[in-house]
Amino acid sequence: MLELKTPQLLSDDELLAHVERALTQTIAARSLAAKLKEATHYALLGGGKRVRPLLCLHCCAAASGNMDNAMPAAVAIEMIHAFSLVHDDLPALDNDDLRRGRATTHVAFGEALAILAGDALLSIAMEQALSSKIGAAHIAHELATSTTEMISGQVLDTLGGFPTNFNAAQQLELIHRQKTGALIRAACRMGAFAAGATADTLDRFTRWGETMGLMFQVVDDILDETQSSEHLGKSAGKDAVQGKMTYPKIHGISWSRDHVKELLAQSEQLLKPLGPAAQPLRTMAQTLATRTK
Repeated sequence: MLELKTPQLLSDDELLAHVERALTQTIAARSLAAKLKEATHYALLGGGKRVRPLLCLHCCAAASGNMDNAMPAAVAIEMIHAFSLVHDDLPALDNDDLRRGRATTHVAFGEALAILAGDALLSIAMEQALSSKIGAAHIAHELATSTTEMISGQVLDTLGGFPTNFNAAQQLELIHRQKTGALIRAACRMGAFAAGATADTLDRFTRWGETMGLMFQVVDDILDETQSSEHLGKSAGKDAVQGKMTYPKIHGISWSRDHVKELLAQSEQLLKPLGPAAQPLRTMAQTLATRTK
């Protein structure tokens, strides 16, 4: 149990330890077929930045909530993220064999079990969301709707089907706001729901989460083009190989880097009224804007 309302008293490393323990315990507590438990454990607990659960916890605390109450939501949003990665990596979609510096789930366990492990993570995530002590219905609804939006973004990214009046830049932003941004926005809103936040605070976290989601993906696009697979721990340059739209491809590297700075400035303006309580969120924003993997 965290039992703290002031996240600045805990480092992100300490919070991450709590998140990892909660994720591990959630899988361990489930009565799953042995192969399924092994595959879900592999898919969920193979490293990662845990951006979404940290955002959820920090937003809860910034809204004067107890982070204990946000932990089920934090676990749920990370499980959805893991489910999305397992399915994105499948041969029918991105056909990737490297994730977080090791074999993707379907390479390690076969396609059938990878698909089923992703399915299990999705359903367990919904269980977790509904177990929240405060705002369970709102949290579960947010998780479900953002998951659907994320899947829609994956369809656009993989198969297309944009509105006919959208130019390339509009298409790209729609992909990013759905495929990546929806879950990041949801993480922030779920944290606010777990704190019983006011409508004004919820709206502020919604707009901040949308800004962070777009910034996160723009940085991802830049890294995919400028870093090696060894450094990233996943296949670099795959978007270009697959002919996918990216910010550097549409706007250029220099413009993309400037846009990250603009989004970071926007995020600070949104957090300013929250004062010192939002400092962990400011730190996360800066980290996400300057990350190299």
